[in-house]
Amino acid sequence: MFCKLFKMVLIVVLMTMPVILSAQEVPTALQIIEKVYDRETGNDMQGDLTMSLINSRGAQRVREIKQYIKDFGSMEKKIMFFVSPADVRNTSFMSWSYDEAGKDDDQWIYLPALKKVKRISSDSKSDYFMGSDFTYDDLGDRHPTDDTHKILREESVDGESCYVVESIPKDEEYMYSRTVSWIIKDKWIGLKKDFYDEDEDLLKTLTVKKYEKISGYWTILSSEMHNVQKDHTTKMELANVKLDTGISSNKFTERMMKRGL
Repeated sequence: MFCKLFKMVLIVVLMTMPVILSAQEVPTALQIIEKVYDRETGNDMQGDLTMSLINSRGAQRVREIKQYIKDFGSMEKKIMFFVSPADVRNTSFMSWSYDEAGKDDDQWIYLPALKKVKRISSDSKSDYFMGSDFTYDDLGDRHPTDDTHKILREESVDGESCYVVESIPKDEEYMYSRTVSWIIKDKWIGLKKDFYDEDEDLLKTLTVKKYEKISGYWTILSSEMHNVQKDHTTKMELANVKLDTGISSNKFTERMMKRGL
């Protein structure tokens, strides 16, 4: 009787082992980055963005922005309207990011003093956005296939279990020689990212400070980019977030950039 029972238990264990092993399989580095890229964030989002620029002496410049984002299926569109202070008020920025591999983001900026919408050229993507530590390229969505990815290790950061992934651009002329990202398992949020310059020296670090679930979607509410070479920091804080409100597609046009809020 015991022998038969043992055999039955052994058969059940052997039958379930492939399922257990499959569930524990580690995704590839590319799959991890794809999960971050494809993380559900809602059909649209709007909120109030505070950008704080902090220099090496601790002096701050604060800019208030109204931000709108909408998913169009094969692309995502984003538009920002600067509300204050007076020297940047009515400036606006728009970015269209495409899911198609190899297709660069389209970006525009409207400067009210010139009363003209300027398209950001590919040569200008490495320029810093409005005095911040984010380049125009940082504000877009980099496609996972633009880089070669490798898992360096797994480690815990702030109590979160993370994959540490190194990404090396396939384009040798790209502004960063490589990046290293700490990706939270299961949430697929990039908790931290190191950017290295052309000489392989650490240039800056992006750190997510606060995130929470809003309307069922993990949403990043606070982050900061610290340029270690210039000792300059840009803090981004998102408030009054609203998701899936049905933002009009007409919001994301050059006409709206000029018109403003």
